[in-house]
Amino acid sequence: MTTRIHSAVPALALATALGSALAMGASPAQAQEKGAEKERCYGVALAGKNDCAAGPGTTCAGTSRTDYQANAWKYVPAGTCTQTASKTSPTGHGQLEPFEPKKS
Repeated sequence: MTTRIHSAVPALALATALGSALAMGASPAQAQEKGAEKERCYGVALAGKNDCAAGPGTTCAGTSRTDYQANAWKYVPAGTCTQTASKTSPTGHGQLEPFEPKKS
């Protein structure tokens, strides 16, 4: 019986450490979502560098398939999105909402 107790302790410690690490990793994303100093900017993220919501065919962060994807957003400092360059945007700048990319 002591063998089971000794082998359970390291497994429990590992599970606790892993759970703590995962919880800490989720906190910054939640803070950014709620923070007023950042805004979502569509059409400015490079392929695989979006923060989330990359539209059909993707799931979340890091899943955009092309540079400046029109339905993928990246957090930028509040008030800077519409001044940030975007090669796919009709205005040439990031947008606060998903958009239809301009035709090349």
